[in-house]
Amino acid sequence: MKLNSTYWEERYKNKETGWDVGTITTPLKEYIDQIEDKSIKILIPGAGNSYELEYLLNNGFENVFVLDYAQAPLDNIQHRIANCKPNQLIKSDFFEHQSNYDLILEQTFFCALDPQLRKKYVEKTTSLLHPKGKIAGLLFQFPLTEVGPPFGGSKVEYIDLFQDQFEIKTLETANNSIKPRHGNELFFIFIKK
Repeated sequence: MKLNSTYWEERYKNKETGWDVGTITTPLKEYIDQIEDKSIKILIPGAGNSYELEYLLNNGFENVFVLDYAQAPLDNIQHRIANCKPNQLIKSDFFEHQSNYDLILEQTFFCALDPQLRKKYVEKTTSLLHPKGKIAGLLFQFPLTEVGPPFGGSKVEYIDLFQDQFEIKTLETANNSIKPRHGNELFFIFIKK
């Protein structure tokens, strides 16, 4: 199985979107609520239907961009979120995207990538972030298997993967996950060194 744009388009077409809970999840909502500087530039990669974008826009953040290489979720966002500008929707492969951000929000993107791309993901997030930029969000904590997506991982693996490029500010079991994911998510904040 190749996890390319065709694969993801088919998932949307067939309504095989089990990751989509229909709203922003509590850990990300509570993280966003404590961000004081609403002018920061934010990227949400593998955006899906991006309830995070909707929440950010409705709470005064304007410099927010979503990226997906499937067109269906970008169309869904455009139809659903009236205050979303077309330039905020980026159809691209994450690994080919070029820009700089203060914050990258992670919600089910990392876990949907082929695990062989994880080191490349760390390199790419590092290149996309300004100095002292942050990546924050949720990572799954269940045994890494070859069956997915989603693919799992562990706290130890994530520390090993990110610690050379990032200061591990927070990496702990989310105490406010949605019920189906309770105990299986790590909330994290990593700061670019």
